[in-house]
Amino acid sequence: MTSHRPLRHYRRYPRRSRTPRALRWFAAVVLLLLSLLPLLAGCASQSAETERGTAHSEAVFTLPDIPPLLVTSEARASYLAAHYWQGFNFRDTALISRPEVTEQALADFLDILSRVPLEEAQSSLTAMMDSAAVDSAMYAHFMKLSGKYLYEPNSPFRNEEYYIPVLRHVIASPRLGESDKARAKFRLDMALKNRPGDVAADFAYTFADGTVGSLWRIKSSYTLLFFNSPDCEDCRRVKDYMAASEHLAGMTGEGSARRPRLVILAVYPDEDVEQWRAAAYPPCMLNARDASQVINRHRLYDLKAVPCLYLLDADKRVLLKDVTVEHLELYLREHARN
Repeated sequence: MTSHRPLRHYRRYPRRSRTPRALRWFAAVVLLLLSLLPLLAGCASQSAETERGTAHSEAVFTLPDIPPLLVTSEARASYLAAHYWQGFNFRDTALISRPEVTEQALADFLDILSRVPLEEAQSSLTAMMDSAAVDSAMYAHFMKLSGKYLYEPNSPFRNEEYYIPVLRHVIASPRLGESDKARAKFRLDMALKNRPGDVAADFAYTFADGTVGSLWRIKSSYTLLFFNSPDCEDCRRVKDYMAASEHLAGMTGEGSARRPRLVILAVYPDEDVEQWRAAAYPPCMLNARDASQVINRHRLYDLKAVPCLYLLDADKRVLLKDVTVEHLELYLREHARN
């Protein structure tokens, strides 16, 4: 059975820069998994390994059997998401050091969740943490794995809406100490800011000539917030991508002068003004900085990594939060038609 590789090594840049997040390419694998599950469920292999002369049986993770009455891919995915972990022994702490079993299972589980409604995915994640709570070490391991996959900027699985139920579970759990709970509380507080459907937090920005504006005063059908830093390599890549995109750059010239279809607001949130002034930005963008440093000081936005892209509608409600430029462009192609 082909499955997704667990995340092992991905580069973490200092300060606020990051590599582009990989686009998901797992759809065909998941559809194949869902269609063949009745055949695959009983095919988990067992082998023996020897460590320092002692034989140990290799742990096996068995997928649940899907009732044959569930014939649609949607129904099968929902069943699998809800019952995925029933064959996993959460009391076996030896599995903590077996990423090819535990971490691999989580990677595949998260991709299954992308096939079900958000509410079902969140419920399944809560159930996973409930099951892990039978053992403190296993619970801590699943907390860390969830952070690695759902929170880290470079993870292709990164998803705050999936991470929120995990964080809430951690905060309420008696299995962890106060330091872990404090970290979870901070991450939850940031994850709950500027969620899709919320009105984005307003802030003032300053242009190079000293002119001041504010987010809520921008009149446009869409606003693209581009938090960036001049010394961030991937920020330059995203900037060049948008400038070369006929769709993104083209939308900034559509509509009327008083209300363009798209405004791209590039915002530098840090303090090196000279570096910001020396950087070049394409004419399709409004280049500004947070002169008062209110974004960082009051943590208005979760900027643990840049580039950070938000797409807002005409009322400044968040449509997309912290997505790749490729995802954003695809969304506008599909939703912002004439």
